[in-house]
Amino acid sequence: MNVPSAPILVPSVQQLGARPISDLMDLLANIGNRLNFKKENKMTTKGKVLVLVSSGHGLPLKDGKVYTGAGYYLNELTVPVRALMKEGYEITFANPKGNTPQMDVHSAVADFFGGDEAKLQDYLKFRDTLTGLKNPTRISDVIASGLDQYDAVFVPGGHGPMMDLLDDPDAGTVLRHFHKTSKPTAVLCHGGISLLAALPNSTEVVAALSAGDAAGARAKAQGWIYSGYKMTVFSTAEEQQREPLEIGGNVLFYPDFALRTAGGDVSVVAPWQSYVLQDREVISGQNPFSDQALLNLLLPALNRKKESVSAA
Repeated sequence: MNVPSAPILVPSVQQLGARPISDLMDLLANIGNRLNFKKENKMTTKGKVLVLVSSGHGLPLKDGKVYTGAGYYLNELTVPVRALMKEGYEITFANPKGNTPQMDVHSAVADFFGGDEAKLQDYLKFRDTLTGLKNPTRISDVIASGLDQYDAVFVPGGHGPMMDLLDDPDAGTVLRHFHKTSKPTAVLCHGGISLLAALPNSTEVVAALSAGDAAGARAKAQGWIYSGYKMTVFSTAEEQQREPLEIGGNVLFYPDFALRTAGGDVSVVAPWQSYVLQDREVISGQNPFSDQALLNLLLPALNRKKESVSAA
């Protein structure tokens, strides 16, 4: 399990005696939070879910610019992961390099938690308990240890997947496995771009998209395992709103256009509305506000898959 419980270290009286009272209050509050999260996450193991995150720390943009703040969105990762853990699922975080993934600083705002600042802080504290997120496994090592042990794969958004997961060969191996075994494959917001990795020549397709060669990308994407799937992803309209405000430039290509070019049956709704789709094993959500709706499809899909395996 990649989210082991860290020990709760209670300071001695001697250690406490030399500290200001404000420090002691903070320390005791932190211990209380750690104990609460341990209690919350102490559940009977129901199964395992693999969560793919980015290793990147810079999103290439047009005109040679780079968005250095790119990473995962806090709510897109923590809301589903916390719910899955409460259901009893073990979480394994994995990325291409095994390095600590970066959180997009623009995601640590109350807007994505119903405008509730206390809820934001609670999820930040929860994120800090995820030792497996700080020290993710390499995707190649996950593959070597066997993918059959996992019940689902989940790719949260933020611009992280646009940096490396979209054409990572190991991510492609993972996705093809879950497709072949018909196990839930959940992608949220920009996480949907990772589906391109399932292409045998994903690097060539991504290069064509980056160069603005839509016809070339379409030709190279023949035979995509998700061709014809109904899916959604962060929309061009949403991206264009965020480009000047958040990333300070223009992305090399828009995710909805890319998936459509590859053969996906892509639909989106008005910006910032919750929207999810399920087609066969793939469950996709359009934007950060689709986190709970994605869960509402993923959890039943996990249960149905388990029931079908038990009945076999």
